[in-house]
Amino acid sequence: MKNLFISSAFLILLFASCDNNDSDSTPAEASLVTSSNTSGKITYLDLLATTPMVKSFTVGSIDAEGISYNSETDAVIVASRTNNRLETYTGLKTALTAGTDNLMLSLSSLTGEFTNARVTAVSGDIVVVTQDQLASNGLINKLLIYKKTTTGFSLLKTFTTDFKLWGIHMVGADLYAVADLTGDIVLFKDFMTNASGNIAATKRVTIAGLVRTHGITYSASDDVMILTDVASATSATDGGLIVIKNFASIFASTEAAGTIALTNQVRVYGPNSLLGNPVDVAYDSATKYIYVAERLNAGGQVLTYSYPTASGDFAPINVRAEAGVTSVFVLRK
Repeated sequence: MKNLFISSAFLILLFASCDNNDSDSTPAEASLVTSSNTSGKITYLDLLATTPMVKSFTVGSIDAEGISYNSETDAVIVASRTNNRLETYTGLKTALTAGTDNLMLSLSSLTGEFTNARVTAVSGDIVVVTQDQLASNGLINKLLIYKKTTTGFSLLKTFTTDFKLWGIHMVGADLYAVADLTGDIVLFKDFMTNASGNIAATKRVTIAGLVRTHGITYSASDDVMILTDVASATSATDGGLIVIKNFASIFASTEAAGTIALTNQVRVYGPNSLLGNPVDVAYDSATKYIYVAERLNAGGQVLTYSYPTASGDFAPINVRAEAGVTSVFVLRK
């Protein structure tokens, strides 16, 4: 996946891109948004402002995940775990100008079509939501496809999976997903063409040395896949980042149920990295920065890393406190 921070000089250099909208052209807009599962707040940062300042806004969901932002409609979408629905909040720029701290709910899906949402993937008017298994939802993992309309969100299809879900990323008509509790990633080719019901993976591979995946993002322009490893959910020091360059050819040459070797990875692990429970990740192909939602350390931090060219224990180039941060989303256009 989607709040930040930082010194003004650094911020002016920063950002942008979104998980599904890479662009290397001169940006007309660059912004960063994040969500929280404890504060009832989202944050927004205009990365092209002369003096960038983080702005926080109250939304009607204490626990929100899977944030995205569309600057054309000035709308933020979150998957609410408080209300068990998709929610759209509009008027962010109006609120910025007016100096108000709350956003108005403008659209939502029906309540209860999913519970225990984790992330979203957005492509145009299509929004995919992951439901993570929980006793209250019958231990069922789901991928739900919604179409955004002028009046709300229409549920088009619902898929069930035989593995525990967390992060997802859309690449054209295909969907990549992480298999939580494992070091595996899964590809669903032509994802939207499947009929509702149980969905079978086109291909599943293991990432060597990855303990437990959560965050996933892919840049087509750089052909790079980036994954987060939360490892033990209770440890504040064992998390990591894995960068796989030339991903398309590496994934294609790895047989189903095969393994992407350590030699095909650039790995960031260690105490200097401040990675304990990195739950979401975003990448900016223009600036080559990687942004991570670190949920455990200090109660939540947004971490920014320079693109690593070799494996090591690298410190983030910027750290920003963000209570309960769950998702990070960067937009450049």
